[in-house]
Formats: sequence, C-alpha cells, structure tokens
Amino acid sequence: MQALSRFIYFKLLGWKMTGTFPSHLEKFVIIVVPHTSWWDFLLGLLVRKVLNEEINFIGKKSLFDSPFGWFFRWTGGAPIDRSKSNDTVSAIVKIFESRERFRLALSPEGTRKKVEKWKTGFYHIAKQAQVPIVLVAFDYGNKEVKFSEPQIPTQNQAADLEKYSSFFRGVQGKVIR
Repeated sequence: MQALSRFIYFKLLGWKMTGTFPSHLEKFVIIVVPHTSWWDFLLGLLVRKVLNEEINFIGKKSLFDSPFGWFFRWTGGAPIDRSKSNDTVSAIVKIFESRERFRLALSPEGTRKKVEKWKTGFYHIAKQAQVPIVLVAFDYGNKEVKFSEPQIPTQNQAADLEKYSSFFRGVQGKVIR
C-alpha cells in the first residue's frame, strides 16, 4: 500500500515533501495549516500512507455516527463532543498518558473558514502532556507538504505562536481565502 501511495502522491499528483517527519518520536501534537477544504483530510491520509506512520486525529462527534463512523475510527480518529462545555484539553492529555504512541494531528484554525486567530488548545495539550509540536504545511500552491523540526513549547506562548505562524507564511490552501 505504501508503494501505491507513493506513486499516487509523487508521480500522479506531482507533490513533494520537505523536512523530515519525526518517526523516532512516539508522542507529539501535529498542527496542520491551512485547513481550507475537506480535501485536506484525504491528503492527510495519503501522506500518512506515504510515510507509513501512525497518525491520529480528533473530529466532531457527528462524523463518527452511522453510516461512516467506522471509517473515521478505522483511520485513527477519536470523536470529540463539542456541544457541551467539556474540558477537551484534559481529555486529550489523558489519551496521551494512556497510550504508548499517540501522534495527534489537528488544525489550530478549528474550521475550514477563514479565521483571524488560531485556537490554542493544541498548545495547551502539548504543554500539559509534555510533548513537542510538529508544524505541517499543506501548500497546494507549490504542491508541497512541509514538516518542521519538533518544537518544544516554552513559557512564552505569544512568542511561540508567532514562531509557529511564521512557518506557515506564504503557504496556500486548497481554497484561497
């Protein structure tokens, strides 16, 4: 399956990868930016197969209902109930604590719509779980998926978020906004 995925990604679609996926790490948070289309999910699944790596994600609870819930679980997803005032950060930290390997991919934008400011849950999850953050850009303009080195959150959230956002400057999503 990896050979087929590599053929599709590199040869048929003409995409490239820059940077290195941190295969040596068992636990980390992956933030993928920009998130402008449902195609990002399919691209993420393809990239995961190209890398032959286990990468998890969370999604709104309704995605995990019939008839497609089995698919999202099978692909590494976990449902999150966003309709209540749940402590999502603590719940995800518990998942990190309970598993030998957990690599959580999510979008700090929290939606496919244009946002002025990222949600910071990913940052608090990484700090509380004491895991690094890996930045991943889906650049449709250059047909490139770009990986950063693992980032260790510091005590200066504003400086960290500025550093992270600078990694994504100039990156073009599938839907231009």
